[in-house]
Amino acid sequence: MAPRKPPAPAPLKDLADLKKVQRAIAETREREAAEAAARAAAERRRAAEKDLFTRAIGATAPLKRKAVVALAPEPPAPIPVQHQLDEQRVLRESLSDEFDVTTLLDVDDAMSFRRPGIGTDVTARLRKGDWSIQAQIDLHGMRSDEAREALGGFIRNAHKQGLRCVRVVHGKGLGSPGRQPVLKTKTQRWLIQKNEVIAFVQAKPAEGGAGALVVLLAPARR
Repeated sequence: MAPRKPPAPAPLKDLADLKKVQRAIAETREREAAEAAARAAAERRRAAEKDLFTRAIGATAPLKRKAVVALAPEPPAPIPVQHQLDEQRVLRESLSDEFDVTTLLDVDDAMSFRRPGIGTDVTARLRKGDWSIQAQIDLHGMRSDEAREALGGFIRNAHKQGLRCVRVVHGKGLGSPGRQPVLKTKTQRWLIQKNEVIAFVQAKPAEGGAGALVVLLAPARR
């Protein structure tokens, strides 16, 4: 079966019909021309904007890899080195090995100490154990400088904590040259120079005897 042919255009009846067709053709051409002109103008604007961007930033190239910003690690907390050095210096200066304690010690078999204004009843009660021992430090075997700084820090911290009675083990000096109790004598000097210390006595035999001191501290200020 043969395809059907499209219907032929209606024949023009007169000159008026011809003019109408001509006007319609002209309008279509004008519209198409206007649309083409608008498209060309838009293309020119896009090209001009692209050219302006290129001139502003220069030649560009795509990144080869993603940009990564390396963040610096969190800095560690500062160490108060100077403060520590200052404290050590104060300890060294405040606890002298040359301090003369002979006039401050009570002359008895235990060479006890009580600060001026403290009665003998305090050292007597300290010997009897009226105050329970709340903390202790063992200086035995330490070098002199180590023992001095350790003792100073121990007394200071104990006083801050509100402790009243502590024990200081200094040893009997049996291993020292000449079997002399060098650290024992120095410990007495250092303790007398600490304002927190108001009295000390030799410990009971069961608590260290001649190798230790029982120390009474002043009440902490509130």
